[in-house]
Amino acid sequence: MGSIKDNVLTLETLNPNVIELEYAVRGPIVIRATELERKIAAGETLPFKKVVKANIGDCHATGQQPITFIRQVLALCTYPSLMDSAAFPSDVKAKAKRILDNCKGQSVGSYSDSCGLSVVREDVAAYISARDGFPSDPNNIILSTGASDGIKSILLLLLTGKGGSDRAGIMIPIPQYPLYSAVISEFGAYPIPYYLDESDSWSLKLSELERAIGEARPHCKPRAIVVINPGNPTGSVLKKENIQEIIRFARKEKLFLLADEVYQHNVYAEGAQFFSFKQVLMEMGEPYDTMELASFMSASKGYMGECGFRGGYAEVINLLPEVRAHYYKSISAKLCPPVIGQAVIDCVVNPPVPGDPSFELFQKEKDFVLAQLKEKATLVTKLFNSIEGISCNEVIGAMYAFPRIYLPEKAIQAAKVAGQSPDSFYCFALLEETGICTVPGSGFRQAPGSFHFRTTILPQVEELTQVLTKFKEFHLNFLAKYK
Repeated sequence: MGSIKDNVLTLETLNPNVIELEYAVRGPIVIRATELERKIAAGETLPFKKVVKANIGDCHATGQQPITFIRQVLALCTYPSLMDSAAFPSDVKAKAKRILDNCKGQSVGSYSDSCGLSVVREDVAAYISARDGFPSDPNNIILSTGASDGIKSILLLLLTGKGGSDRAGIMIPIPQYPLYSAVISEFGAYPIPYYLDESDSWSLKLSELERAIGEARPHCKPRAIVVINPGNPTGSVLKKENIQEIIRFARKEKLFLLADEVYQHNVYAEGAQFFSFKQVLMEMGEPYDTMELASFMSASKGYMGECGFRGGYAEVINLLPEVRAHYYKSISAKLCPPVIGQAVIDCVVNPPVPGDPSFELFQKEKDFVLAQLKEKATLVTKLFNSIEGISCNEVIGAMYAFPRIYLPEKAIQAAKVAGQSPDSFYCFALLEETGICTVPGSGFRQAPGSFHFRTTILPQVEELTQVLTKFKEFHLNFLAKYK
């Protein structure tokens, strides 16, 4: 390794946007959790026998079993010789053959078109049409490397290429999924935070949107608004009336709509219902149905949890033809999303139907996963609200709880001495004493003066019960220590 003076890249010459970029769900606490796992594997004695990574929505890593139908289709797609096996149902073989016939050389190892396999885009469009009651055009479907890549591709289009007060401003909810603040930093754009109302089940108030954009105008050119529904990290689900308000606001302020809808299958509370922005936009009619909208979906969440295959899609509507041409051009520079991930998406949007050989098992497995998540959502909400010094809105949807913790002043001062935010100080202590890895609320941003943490509800019910018991004991001891 050469001396610093020989290096092109130093902290002084590194892109400052990269230095500013942070991604909390894989941040310092997670790095420490991995170190502790290595210590346990090496035989060191710690206060716990296992690290529980509740920091990220990685379903299969926490014990959720894959959906048989999806994995059978993938098996045939990756090893077509299995088509002759009697172990695979006929509808699985038909699905795999349809996908392979659309691949160049009939192999998922070949590149697809930059926008994805045509048959998968057709199936996504059919799924959206059936879901919303309004037609979807396959030409508006862009398959992507998870939802994250699709989101970045749209944000890239919205940049102004200028600095200072001419930078693109992107409205993001607070608390937010850290992808957005990270990408905004990476792209040198300007974040426009709008705060969700924790006192009203994390609802979104029109007055708050107006405050946020008004304060941001001297600093940027507002270009878009991001909405996460169902909410991450909040576990909230927007009502249709709330979505209508957001759409009206976006039209009034001439903002591009980005709807992050990756948790659309994850709605648990009685009376709650997922409404897509596309559906509401179309129901509202003129002039709203001609607004620019990109909505995103992923194979990583829902009941599937297939994070590692990186399957996702965006439906992008109402772009001008000349803009769409440049959008396709920018996507083509990435060649194509993983073809095997595209196959997963096809299984999600075009699953077995009644009468198919795989339907009964598929439906049973899907219902089991969602029922377990609903049970765990209730369990987590009740437990947190039963503990002194914690309040937690009902986990209505998604896969997370975002409880508020009321920390003693002595703990806040101890955090200051340690050079940490109070919620980071709390989460580090939780990890070191119990092995439970969560993410401090500051990583998602939060209302000034409030402290939170995000935890998944993904561990299996028995393990989650044990985790919550350990958490309660830790929390009460923490309060006693710093009272």
